[in-house]
Amino acid sequence: MPRRRSEMLTDVELELMIALWQIGSGSVREVMAALSGESKRAYTSVATIMKILDDKGYVTSERQDRSLIYTPTVKRSEYEGKSLKNLSDSLFGGTPTALVARLVDNEDLTDEMIQEIKAIIETRIRKDDG
Repeated sequence: MPRRRSEMLTDVELELMIALWQIGSGSVREVMAALSGESKRAYTSVATIMKILDDKGYVTSERQDRSLIYTPTVKRSEYEGKSLKNLSDSLFGGTPTALVARLVDNEDLTDEMIQEIKAIIETRIRKDDG
């Protein structure tokens, strides 16, 4: 029985999901090929994690010939939003402004990055006023 999708992914699960999001869908071997060069994992390990992701409801699997083809059921942007909300809730007391303030204070932001952030905020303000 699939577990609730509200569970956050472990580091290894997230690594495999990022690879799967990049390729759209694929077999265990295709997911392995999409992993970054530093991450060498055994076939059986990747297959086990893909099964766990299926159980958690993050992917679906369909048998094609002798392989299972995995397809994400969650968009990357959806998971990113959920992860940030979880981080904001657990570490910053549910206050997104505290999260943003910490990011801006602790990062070596270039002027270009600051302008990008400013443009995103201004776009959101116009959208909300709109």
